[in-house]
Amino acid sequence: MDSKSIQKFFIRKLMDFSPPKWGASHTEERNLFKGMPKHLIGMKETRKALEGLYRIGFINRYKKTNEIHVSLNVEKKKEIEEFLNS
Repeated sequence: MDSKSIQKFFIRKLMDFSPPKWGASHTEERNLFKGMPKHLIGMKETRKALEGLYRIGFINRYKKTNEIHVSLNVEKKKEIEEFLNS
């Protein structure tokens, strides 16, 4: 899996939650890795892909109850959808 595929996996994961994790609705960062192939969890490539999403602002990171929580950035919804369709 390349970096872009991993990033799309993370974005789809946040969209597939019920309710989808946009803005104030968030989930623990570790939940992003559930359902991912075991050989990719903990790899440097996987971590770099997630950091890339933070850097470009597609995913927001929050510190809640000593855990990192994440949600999709509502302000970048159009760019996120274009990224998924590319």
